[in-house]
Amino acid sequence: MFQQIVDVQREIYLAFAGHIKEFAAGGGWASFLAFLPMGIVFGAVHAMTPGHSKSVLATYLAGSSTRAHRALLVSLALSFTHVTMAVLIALLALPLVSHSFVDAGSSPTLEVVSRALLGVIGLWMLASALFRHDHAHAEGEGLLMGVAAGLVPCPLTLFVMTFAMIHQVIVTGLLFAFTMMIGVGLTLSVVALLTVVFRDRIAYLMRMRPRLLGSVSRATGGLAGLVLVAVAAVEIANWLELTGGH
Repeated sequence: MFQQIVDVQREIYLAFAGHIKEFAAGGGWASFLAFLPMGIVFGAVHAMTPGHSKSVLATYLAGSSTRAHRALLVSLALSFTHVTMAVLIALLALPLVSHSFVDAGSSPTLEVVSRALLGVIGLWMLASALFRHDHAHAEGEGLLMGVAAGLVPCPLTLFVMTFAMIHQVIVTGLLFAFTMMIGVGLTLSVVALLTVVFRDRIAYLMRMRPRLLGSVSRATGGLAGLVLVAVAAVEIANWLELTGGH
């Protein structure tokens, strides 16, 4: 199934590259706009592959008291940041890509910044679990988590933006990025809602034992915090190893 997802991604990407090239050669808007909605499919399928901070999103929501509508905002913030970072890098820092990116679109510096911020949020969640009676969450904490998790840019958006810029049709890359963002947001929103539904279902089953529920809630929040801290520590350690400790 994973290989099928990869194959679908490849076909859509190659088709988009072909339409961008055709548009640059004077092919007109009709053909490109007719194919553009496939970018939503592309984004949704792409977000199903490993990465995109799905596990981080689910871990945070499982350990928080975030309601469904706020969970959607967190997932959308993650999607927006994930795709927008790629667009900004392509538009503003393309000459520096060779110095900032390695291994076909990965960005070690942005990855370590992203995971370090997640580590800070994890420490906050852990402190809340240990020292608060109720596992409350500060206003905006979820959105901050979404932005932090999304700082790692989307490599496929970066590739398409670069391809569009090479052919001097930047607007086609921007339109693709917009539809890609919608697709990624759809997949991450499903992950967020399923996590909240599962968490609330467990809470409902335990509601008859409020003390146990409170303890489990704090324990879950603490565990989520520990996971985020662990992810941050591993990413920072890998980055230090990659840079030789400098």
